[in-house]
Amino acid sequence: MEIITKINAKDGGTVTIAEKQRFVFPEGLFGFEEFTDYALINSDYEPFLWFQSLQEPALAFLVVDPFVIRPDYEADIDDLSLGKIGITSPSQVLVLAILTVPPPPAPVTVNLQGPLVINKASNICLQAVLSDERWTTRHTVTGGTAPC
Repeated sequence: MEIITKINAKDGGTVTIAEKQRFVFPEGLFGFEEFTDYALINSDYEPFLWFQSLQEPALAFLVVDPFVIRPDYEADIDDLSLGKIGITSPSQVLVLAILTVPPPPAPVTVNLQGPLVINKASNICLQAVLSDERWTTRHTVTGGTAPC
């Protein structure tokens, strides 16, 4: 039986989520270590999603599949890190990247250096830090309509 929960969202509204939309970051996100429980919910701007904190309604991150932004993206994450969240096969992995949407005219950017790595089977997650110099924390997002 699917467990359904109502949560408070950053926009002040209430969102209904299924248990499969709940995610745990045992170590938290960098700078937000005390917040470990999130829900992945749709946004009004495809292909973007919201990672909404379940502990702090005012905390939500706009995220996207980094391969949509950069088809040549590579997230080389060491096996020790992947093992912390129970990943033993590439098929178990979902990778998302956090966007920053500053006031115009500053560009929308995406953090390709610190992707969110998700075990699709358990919904246990971590934020990795990539050493590849091609990926920065502020990669400019170009083309299309940026979310507001």
